[in-house]
Amino acid sequence: MMSARALRWLGILLLLLLALAVSAANIGAMKLSLPMLWHAGTDSSLWQIWYTIRLPRVLLAVIVGGALALSGCVMQGLFRNPLADPGLLGISSGAALAVAFSIVMSVSLPGIFALYVPLLAAFIGSIAVTVLIFLLSRQGFSGLSRLLLVGIAINALCGAAVGVLSWVSTDQQLRQLSLWGMGTLASAQWPTVLVCASVVLPAMVLVQRLAGRLNLLQLGEEEAHYLGVDVPRTQRYLLVLSALLVAAAVSVSGIIGFIGLVVPHLMRFWLGGDHRWLLPSSLLSGAILLLISDTLARTLVAPAEMPVGLLTSLIGGPWFLWLILRRRGGMNG
Repeated sequence: MMSARALRWLGILLLLLLALAVSAANIGAMKLSLPMLWHAGTDSSLWQIWYTIRLPRVLLAVIVGGALALSGCVMQGLFRNPLADPGLLGISSGAALAVAFSIVMSVSLPGIFALYVPLLAAFIGSIAVTVLIFLLSRQGFSGLSRLLLVGIAINALCGAAVGVLSWVSTDQQLRQLSLWGMGTLASAQWPTVLVCASVVLPAMVLVQRLAGRLNLLQLGEEEAHYLGVDVPRTQRYLLVLSALLVAAAVSVSGIIGFIGLVVPHLMRFWLGGDHRWLLPSSLLSGAILLLISDTLARTLVAPAEMPVGLLTSLIGGPWFLWLILRRRGGMNG
């Protein structure tokens, strides 16, 4: 019964995502439509706007939104903590600090390999913070309030370090760091989309294959071990995959907060805690949320553009406050 309901919900989310993607690609300072593009032909300026500007941005929003939501869902399951989010725990800040360092230090490689420099830097930063958080959670810091305090400290330290890098950067680097720090998809191009997808899509597949083991980890490490799960190896795999998802997202879009917190909560309320359905539904819903947010960010104040990270914070901030108030009786754990 639950599987049939979950499948219907996944189908609805997929159809909604496809419809929104087509609509978002046609919405902007210049409104387009598929009949217009059909009659204009592939050599027209309208087709070039749609294919080289709108479509890559739509696809990047889908990939980044799905990656952030999926990473948040994995972390909540791995830490067995409903507020385990890449942004709140400082993982996004760790990735951001590493990318900022690569920007200011002007690390460069030839050809398409240069596009992987921010991604590699973001992975190093995110995996370092992820491992630190995981080790602390096993040393008596698993309580909600303690994890949040650790996240606040990491965010503050990384923010200060990024501030130092901004101070020593050139004017061009400073502008790049400022826009990127607020979260934006304005740099979306086909090479960027392909590089991000080359990391995110395999990670998504591998995470889904671990959904059953993630379910068993919710029973506790000892119980999962007796049920045949190699707990340390599974935890390492999930940590690396989650860090990869965050790194890929942060490296191309900057810090876009709260998607990894809000979306898994909504899906858990609707579908329950079975990660076989929770993971793909979070992925699709995260893609939908960021796609809507980015479309609003580039159309509300057109021809100017609002950083999409500001919009997601406006959504996620009240949600986070509601979660804190709802769980105020358990904050001493």
